[in-house]
Amino acid sequence: MKSILLFGLALSISVFNVQAQEKEKAVREADSVKVVADSTVVEIDKDGEKKKVKIIFEYGKEEIDKRIKNSEGNDIVSEKTHRAGDDDDADGVFAGITFSRFDLGLAKMLNDGKLALTPENEFLEYRGWKSVNVGFDVLQMGYKFSDQFRMHIAAGFDWTHFRLEDDIIILEDTKPLSYTDSPISYSKNRFSSSYLRIPLSFELQTKASKSGDKIKLAVGPVMGVLLQGSQKFKSDEEGKRKVKDGFNFAPVTYGGFARLGVGSFGVYAKYYFNDMFIDSPDQEGLKNLSFGLMFFF
Repeated sequence: MKSILLFGLALSISVFNVQAQEKEKAVREADSVKVVADSTVVEIDKDGEKKKVKIIFEYGKEEIDKRIKNSEGNDIVSEKTHRAGDDDDADGVFAGITFSRFDLGLAKMLNDGKLALTPENEFLEYRGWKSVNVGFDVLQMGYKFSDQFRMHIAAGFDWTHFRLEDDIIILEDTKPLSYTDSPISYSKNRFSSSYLRIPLSFELQTKASKSGDKIKLAVGPVMGVLLQGSQKFKSDEEGKRKVKDGFNFAPVTYGGFARLGVGSFGVYAKYYFNDMFIDSPDQEGLKNLSFGLMFFF
């Protein structure tokens, strides 16, 4: 999980660096820029070489969208080029690598809509404040209809970790889901699943405030494809030990989500409509809910 997080962060940094370099190059090559002020001409002294730069003052969206031309009449740079990489600037299709919608929250099991587990599922009792959900998106593609509405589909990773209360071992390759009591006292007994998540977002946002932040609301369906199930143990007798298996986790999940934020931060909630486990009659009606904080909206 740490390697995937670092990989996503490295990709994002490299993309931002490339965009910044292209933006800087475009500004260096341009003979003129646009600002909002009174008309004037300024002199720039760079490495002992003085160069006069004419500052063009124009007003209105149509004027801003015109391309700036050099003295030979060739297109050099447009106002949109100065903001390369910001898909909020222009309506239309956008796609690419991202490191966004980083979720960090609590994970809950709902048993027939209730937080309390039935007697058949009490072996899955977990520590509420140490059972967490972590996830983020790495790819996205969508269409911006206006400054207030866009939709996009994304792909990313989602982990759910339940810190079990009892010293039990979930049995591998068994149907239905089964367990055995362990003679070892574990300081950590974590039962986990990881999914490839594919959310479809319908996003509304307000106009930017004076600080430049926007209030955003996103809702939509989400699907997950199982990558791996695991159980991780920590004890004085065994040290750290991890077992990987499907553990009857549903191979495909589907549900809905909601996100609300200001600027780059917010809150989220995700609920999956289908059962967490398959081929396990006692676990029918056991579903996954998560909610918490979100970063990089």
